[in-house]
Amino acid sequence: MAVVGLTGGIGSGKSTVARLFGALGVHWVDADDVAREVVEPGTPALEKVAEHFGQEILLPGGGLDRAALRRIVFDAPEERTWLEGLLH
Repeated sequence: MAVVGLTGGIGSGKSTVARLFGALGVHWVDADDVAREVVEPGTPALEKVAEHFGQEILLPGGGLDRAALRRIVFDAPEERTWLEGLLH
């Protein structure tokens, strides 16, 4: 079995190519989907993220406020490193 990585910048057509592969019967995993799944409400990862960064990174319904977290981790490289260590 061959394993192929599909990479590219924003708007480069990765999703389109992945759908075309899927139409041909190729199984694929979208890292963006996985990244969202691991921090869904009720997951251990989201609990740890909230413990580390505080409840202000949570939306009223308990989901992750990605914009709030993004502001934190892009302003503080060490926090981004911590988050990547947890999630990767």
